This record gives sequence, C-alpha cells and structure tokens, in this order.
Amino acid sequence: MKKRGVGLGCMWYGIGNTGLPNPAGAFIDWLDDGTVNLFVGAADIGQGSDTILAQIAAEELGVNYEDINVISADTGITPDGGATSASRQTYISGRAVLQAAQEAKAALVEEAALLLGVEKKHVVCKNGRVAIAGLEEDSKAISEVIGYCRQKGMLMIGRGWYNPDTTKLDPETGQGNPYGAYAFATQVIEVEVDTTTGQIEVLNVVAAHDVGRAINPRQVEVQIEGGITMGVGYGLYEEVITHQGVIKTPSFSTYIIPTIKDSPHVYPLIVEELVASGPYGAKGVGEPALIPTAAAIANAVYEAIGIRFTELPLTPEKVLQKLREKESMIGGGARG
Repeated sequence: MKKRGVGLGCMWYGIGNTGLPNPAGAFIDWLDDGTVNLFVGAADIGQGSDTILAQIAAEELGVNYEDINVISADTGITPDGGATSASRQTYISGRAVLQAAQEAKAALVEEAALLLGVEKKHVVCKNGRVAIAGLEEDSKAISEVIGYCRQKGMLMIGRGWYNPDTTKLDPETGQGNPYGAYAFATQVIEVEVDTTTGQIEVLNVVAAHDVGRAINPRQVEVQIEGGITMGVGYGLYEEVITHQGVIKTPSFSTYIIPTIKDSPHVYPLIVEELVASGPYGAKGVGEPALIPTAAAIANAVYEAIGIRFTELPLTPEKVLQKLREKESMIGGGARG
C-alpha cells in the first residue's frame, strides 16, 4: 500500500562565519575601451559567484554585463575573498565589488560632469554611455570619457573591501552578534511511502526562500532546486557506515546519492526582504536551500504512516522495521 503525507520544514541561517572576521576584497580597473577588469578572490566552484559579481559591477558602473572580465581566485593577483562557504560570497564579496565599483565610477562621473557642463549629481551611466539625467539621447560613450581621463594621466581604478559587523560570542553566556545578515526559508514537501517495500518517494516541494535581493533570479531558483536534491539525499539515502573504524561505504556504489530520477518537482518561491548591508539588499541562498528539506521529509513521512523517525537517513530497511514494530504493538494490544 502507498500512503501520502505532507510535511513542513523551516529554518533560519546566519550568513558568513560565526562571530569571526570575515572580510573580502575586490579591485576594478576600467580599460580604455570601456570594458572592465574585475579582480576578486571568490572561488567559483559552480555556485555562480563570477556571474553574480560581474552583474553587481555592471549594474553600478553602468556598463553591459558582457563588458566585465572577471579574474577570480588567483592568489597571485586577486585580493583575499575568503572561503566559498557559509553562503557568504554574494553577500560579502558582492559588497566589496559594489564599493570598488563606486570608487571607480566616482572619478569617471567627475570628468563626465566637466565635459557635460553639469554637476556630478546629474550624470548618469547606463549601457556603456554617460549622459545628463533626463537627456539620455544626447550621450557620450564611456570609452570617450575614459580617453579624456587618460589624457590627464588619470587611471580609473577602484578598490573595495567588506567585513560584516559582528562580535565574538561570549564564552560564558554565548551572547554576541555572530552574523551580519540572516536567511529564512520554509519548505512544504509531499511524499509517498510504500508500506510494502519501505521505499519513500519525494513527489513535490514548495520552497519559499528569503534571499534579500535576487541578483540573478534564475540562479537563485536552480540553487534552491539543487539544495533540495542534496537534502533528499541527506534525508533518504546518504549514510556513512563504519565497522571497527573502517568506512564500509567508501564509493558512490555503496554511498548512495540522488540522481535526476530521484529529484522531486520543486516550486521555488523567491522572497525579497532586503538587508541594508548587502549589495543591493542581497543575502545568500547556498546552505539555506538544503537545511529544511530532511526535516520536512521526516514530518511528511510521519503524517503518511504515523511513525516519528529520529535518525537519518530514512532507508527502506528502517521504515519496514518501524512498521513491523508498530504492527506488533497494535497486535499485542489487541490480544491483551
């Protein structure tokens, strides 16, 4: 027999390292043709930080995304970006990039104001051009303004760094200010439990995640989907089995992880509650996408078969054992 249940999982998560110095830096060099070299220490290991940081720089500088050349994670030339962990790169390196872009842009705007004969506050940079606000049809290419700066011996360089405002935790009370920003999420998961085989299938997931500002909404959605798939693995499959100190599941033939066929239908909901300290209000969505999934699965299984599990993963063997125990208790009660 197959039984279905729905479960809820909620989480909050601090972005960055806990109560520790957590800085990241960025350099920007505006080239003669209006393109930009962006130097960041953040290592893009597939989560998309190169893309996000280029978008932040392009937005602030008023150039096209394609005009940003990202040089990342090169210890010979890039500033320290800190670890690619703790869901921190968009929030911390992103803020450093924003500050570097603001500094590089300030010199360009000052020169553009002289060329256009207006105050700096009236200069706008957009799509690789500078103009007077409200008179964008009469604009100059950014490369032209940079040319004038070069004639004066000016280099269009910006640098920025950011370290969240945190404090160490008191060793006695545990009190302090451990994070500069927090992420929040709720996931609702539907499962189907086969009481004959013990197999659990995750069918649908509705995942609402507060990410501050979604710099790249599509990236946010796929990161939520990927994190949930990892959560399914944590909840149902992944188990390190040891015997006398020896790991008995050393490969992916014995340590089982989800495949695409095990991935549920995910309906990501992006919630944008801006945080003042983040770049354009952005926070992070790395680990938060994973954290509530296993708990929501366990709650859904409880609703389906009335059994509360307190350890993971929920393997078919464990499910069948608990079902037999439940039947035995019911049968014993009936005979008594």
